[in-house]
Amino acid sequence: MNFLSRYALYFAWIVSIIATGGSLYMSEILGWIPCDLCWYQRILMYPLVVLLGIATFRDDREVGKYVCSLAGIGMLISSYHILVQQVPSIGGMLKCKVGIPCSQDYLNWLDGFITIPVLAFIGFFLILIFTWFSRKEAE
Repeated sequence: MNFLSRYALYFAWIVSIIATGGSLYMSEILGWIPCDLCWYQRILMYPLVVLLGIATFRDDREVGKYVCSLAGIGMLISSYHILVQQVPSIGGMLKCKVGIPCSQDYLNWLDGFITIPVLAFIGFFLILIFTWFSRKEAE
């Protein structure tokens, strides 16, 4: 537990880098166009790279105050996005006026269990957990 608490900020930062890099790879290299909900999740994930990077190098364990709000909102949006993709009746509630519908599923691993919103949810969740462990080290 001591190892995890000591390096939790590093782990959270690495998760945010992987999530940001993965989203950029999917859109810029693979050419997958993000939907509106994907953009909201990106807006919440991208600043975490900078916040957690600065906090890691300054060993600022109090960054959790800011990180938890972004990651928590990101988890809520990811949860809703998962529901939009998995439950057809909910998907019909959110009509996209322009672009890709939010029910569009580019990534479909394990028969639809692992999708892009699921990966985003896991990323936000891991960042919350690692940030919580880093605060435990500060106490």
